[in-house]
Amino acid sequence: MSIERPARVRRSSEAARENILAACEAILLEKGPQALKLADVAAGAGVANATVLHHFGSVDGVQTALMARMIRQLVERIAVDFGQHQDAVGRVGAGARALFDAFGTKGGARLAAWLELTGEARRMTAIRQAVQEVAALRMQLDSPVDEKAVQDFMLVCVTMALGVGLFGETMAELLGRPPERIREIALDLIEARIRQETGG
Repeated sequence: MSIERPARVRRSSEAARENILAACEAILLEKGPQALKLADVAAGAGVANATVLHHFGSVDGVQTALMARMIRQLVERIAVDFGQHQDAVGRVGAGARALFDAFGTKGGARLAAWLELTGEARRMTAIRQAVQEVAALRMQLDSPVDEKAVQDFMLVCVTMALGVGLFGETMAELLGRPPERIREIALDLIEARIRQETGG
């Protein structure tokens, strides 16, 4: 039985890249990072293998670009969420929820873990820039804060989000707790810490 592939269409370079990354993300969510193979990504995007290679150089390049895209979307969402809250707890809480969403429901934790376990963590350099951008947002809050303290706080938040995204539901099930419980606890801890820091 032959697999029917989507019809191929001409796109601008930017649209072609976005189409490939969207197909890559769909595969990531459905099958996990181990399924991000050149032929599967090309088939999912409805393009030739050579087109993927033309835009990204290799399937590794696609994975790196996907991680950067997911992180960019996360930073954009956090910036929007920051603007919707007047107080530090509300802003940081909204940012933390966006972070947990990105590393949980969108498969970011699985891709990050895959890159780490295959010795390719160096390809996650977009995380450094994202932390710096979010730290800059945090520095705009009314209460005075130390930049390094903010970066340390972000380090903890990202690490917690990765852990919850990878193991949260499994561990909750093993311990007979609701699947969302670990996320709730983690967010409570983050909000408690920011209240302590700001006196809110």
